Amino acid sequence: MQHFLTAAAILVVGGAAVLVLWRGTRTKHSLSTEAQRVTYETLHTAWSAAPPLRAGLVPDAAKKSARHLRTLLDTPALALTDETEVVAWEGVSDHHAAEAMKQAEDVFLTGRTQAFDIGCSEPNCPINCAVVAPLTVEGRVVGTLAAYSREASAGLVRATNQVARWAAGQLELAELDRSRTRLVEAEVRALRAQISPHFIYNSLSAIASYVRTNPERARTLLLDFADFTRYSFRRHGDFTTLAEELRSIDQYLALERARFGERLKVTLQVAPEVLPVTVPFLCLQPLVENAVRHGMEGKVEPGHIQIYANDGGAEAHITIEDDGIGMDPDKLRRTLAGQVDESAGIGLGNIDERLRRVYGDEYGLVVETATGLGTKITVRVPKYQAGINGM
Repeated sequence: MQHFLTAAAILVVGGAAVLVLWRGTRTKHSLSTEAQRVTYETLHTAWSAAPPLRAGLVPDAAKKSARHLRTLLDTPALALTDETEVVAWEGVSDHHAAEAMKQAEDVFLTGRTQAFDIGCSEPNCPINCAVVAPLTVEGRVVGTLAAYSREASAGLVRATNQVARWAAGQLELAELDRSRTRLVEAEVRALRAQISPHFIYNSLSAIASYVRTNPERARTLLLDFADFTRYSFRRHGDFTTLAEELRSIDQYLALERARFGERLKVTLQVAPEVLPVTVPFLCLQPLVENAVRHGMEGKVEPGHIQIYANDGGAEAHITIEDDGIGMDPDKLRRTLAGQVDESAGIGLGNIDERLRRVYGDEYGLVVETATGLGTKITVRVPKYQAGINGM
C-alpha cells in the first residue's frame, strides 16, 4: 500500500534560505525519490562552497570552494582567477593552468561568458575547451570562473554561467561582510572620539584637587582614569564581557563622583549570572555617560543614576535610569533613526544600530523618556549567540 508524502525543508545556502518542497510516494521499501536525492546533493555541495567564497578570492579559500564548484559542474577541471593571477586550479591537467589568465583577458574586457578551443600535445588530456564566465561584484568583474571539458556544449555554457553568477553573489556577500566590519570599526572609533575632552579635563582637575588633601584617593582616581582610558581606546575585539564593560563604567563613575561629590548618587545592582555574557564593546558606557549628563545638567539637588543587570533566562537585561531633565521624544526618534543630535543622547543611534545588527531588530534600545521626567534605557542581549566571542 502506498502513502502520499508531502515534505518541505529549509536549507541555508550561502546565507540565503531556500525552501525545497516535494511531493512523492513512500513504500516500506523506499524512503526517498531520486529527485530528492539530487536536490539534497546539489544544495549540500553549494552550501559547502559558500563559506570559503565568503572569504573572497584568496588562494586558500578559493582552493576549497573550487573543489565544490567543480563537483557542481561535473567537469575534469575548474579554475578561479582574480584580476591578476590564477588563485585556484582544481582537477586534472594542471599544465593548462598557465593559460587561464590569457583566456580571462577578454572576459574582463567584455564582462561576458566566452568559450575557447584549447590545443593540447598530450594525447590523453581530457581538456579540449574552456568556458570562462565573469565573477561580477557591484558591476565590476573581479575574477573569472573557468570550466574545462572535452567540448563546450550549450549546457556547459549555461551551467558555468549560472554557477559563476551564484559564486559572484557569495563574493558580493563577502564584500558586504568586510564593509560591515569596517563600519563597526568606524563606529567604535566614533564612540571613542565622543569621550568628552571636558570629562578628561574635569577628571584630571578633580584628581589634582586631592593630591595634597588626600594623596591616597588621588592615586586611586589616577589609576581608575588610566584603566578607563586604556579600556576605551583598546584596539582588539568588537566584543567584550559584561563584567569588563561594567568595570569600566564603575571607573568612569568613580571619576564623576570625585567631581560631583554628594550630588551624584549611584545605585548599581548586578546579578552574578550575567557577568560572563558577551556584549558589543562600548555599548553601555556611553549610555551611562548620557545618564550622568542628563541626570546632573541644570540640577542643584542630587542626581540619582540607577544601573541594573538582571538574569532574564536566555537573556541579560540591563537598565540605566536617571532622574534628570529627560529627552525630547522627537529628538530621540531622529537620533535613533540615524540623524546626529548630541543633545538627544551621546551615541544612542550608534549603539542602537550596532545592537540590531548583531542580535536582530528585536534587540534595539528601548528608551522611556519625556522632558523633565528623566530617562530609562533598557538593553537586552542573548546570553549565547553563535559566532560571538567576548575577548
